[in-house]
Amino acid sequence: MLAPLLIAASLLFLSYLYRQLRFKRFSKYASLPQLPNSLLLGHLGKLGEYMKRGPADVHPDTMFTNMHNDLSRPPLMMVDLWPLNRPTAVITSHELAEQITRPSKMFATSTPKNDMGYLEPLIGSSSILAAHGEKWKGLRRRFTAGFAPSHLMTLLPLMAEKTGAFIDALDTYAQTGQVFGLVSNITSLTFDIIGAVVIGVDLGAQSESDDNNELLRLFRALLATFSDDKTDYPWWLIPHIKIRRNRLGRQIDHILREIVRKKWADRQQAKSSSREKSLRDRSILSLSLDEYGDQIELSEKQINETGDQLKTFLLAGHDTTSTAISWVFYELTRTPQALQAVRAELDAIFGPDTAPDKVLAQLLSPPQPGTQHPIHRMTYISAVIKEAFRVHPSSGSAREPPDGSRYTVRAPDGTEHCLNGTIIYICHTIIQRDRSVFGSSADDFVPERWLDERAAEYPASAWRPFERGPRACIGQEFANIEIKVIIAMAARRYDFVKVGLGELVLDDQTGEPKLGEDGQYLVKSELYKTRQVIAKPVDGMRMKVKLAS
Repeated sequence: MLAPLLIAASLLFLSYLYRQLRFKRFSKYASLPQLPNSLLLGHLGKLGEYMKRGPADVHPDTMFTNMHNDLSRPPLMMVDLWPLNRPTAVITSHELAEQITRPSKMFATSTPKNDMGYLEPLIGSSSILAAHGEKWKGLRRRFTAGFAPSHLMTLLPLMAEKTGAFIDALDTYAQTGQVFGLVSNITSLTFDIIGAVVIGVDLGAQSESDDNNELLRLFRALLATFSDDKTDYPWWLIPHIKIRRNRLGRQIDHILREIVRKKWADRQQAKSSSREKSLRDRSILSLSLDEYGDQIELSEKQINETGDQLKTFLLAGHDTTSTAISWVFYELTRTPQALQAVRAELDAIFGPDTAPDKVLAQLLSPPQPGTQHPIHRMTYISAVIKEAFRVHPSSGSAREPPDGSRYTVRAPDGTEHCLNGTIIYICHTIIQRDRSVFGSSADDFVPERWLDERAAEYPASAWRPFERGPRACIGQEFANIEIKVIIAMAARRYDFVKVGLGELVLDDQTGEPKLGEDGQYLVKSELYKTRQVIAKPVDGMRMKVKLAS
């Protein structure tokens, strides 16, 4: 008697699971544009087909772009990746993206970020990136002073000093003709800068060896575990990688928390001294500790939370910027008109002498009365930076409304879609190359679009590499200043030559690069992006460099 009952119960349970799966696969998000779905694999099979269209390690945004085109470019689309991930609503319209990132009655600080558990070893459990609501507002307030424009300008000597080591490295490459990875070199530079800015420590990332800097060594080792498309796979698919990440993350936590404790102890010791202010640096760490005012001791929670923010800023403050600078130099090598305009603007600002020390002296000198600082006079260079961020965004933005919130968005045609239970992925790559916004040149590098009458026609919400709304990146202006300093010191001194993927096509007769109809030099092959926490050029931007004639 018991066996038939168990069989019947099992059949009922399996029937229930089958109905639930069918509902989630075919009914729950039926209103969202999507490719044909499979009961067992969702869109995983289709994703495999798209992967076969190009390199196996190409960034997922490329596959999303192809899906988007095949679906006739809807404002959003569903990609069901269960069991590897939750169903994903890919946002491809700047108008929809704006709905999601702006404040609302439901979410005063915009739609909550998605679960970043896979990044916890890199950013910590209490990172500002993963915080929501009042918790996020409190953390943002703590660090605002460290990114105020007036404070950022005081960091110019530091940025220029660290860039000097980068210039020395390029001089060596120019002498030897050695092929090098531009991303790696600029990453070391930006890591040196952000290390000094965030924790007031010289990380020595540009030195020949990091053996004497345990924090730097551990951070590089941890980043290396995120250097493929398995970044956010479930732990049960990559247990060995997950274990290694957690171990390295704990080691970094220990070092950073000791730095926090020492900084606090130094402040307490200096409190009774008339030299207190002179003994305190202006690092993000030091400024953030002001939040704790007259406390005698920091709690373990406060120490841990501060350490998590340091990890977050070390990551966010070097990775995106280094990749963006690499794309700037790559696009300038391909676009002779833009390179000529950049150099002409630098000549007008700094004079014809391109020696790094001469440029450095002017960057650090107070502007003449009635004139702007050189950083603020780089109008065309600002357009170059903005266009590089548009064409080559380093990431999108993922949000996740709480279950049961009945979270809906309204498409441009007026239809409403409930996105409960999904990861909402705002795909910057698609949005920032939208032909309905940027026209037939949407895929092209055209800095001039931000200088002429076209600039006023582009909706502000269509350019979002630092995202928009309350959760917009706190370090946007820091990144812009840093990039301008590096361009000012390097763009006229060197000619960069791409090697391998993205290499220029040379004329058989003259040996000169061939110019295409779009004003850019033709290339032998596409330089594509791969996923390494953020989107990076697959080959690390392999280059040669020579002194400009």
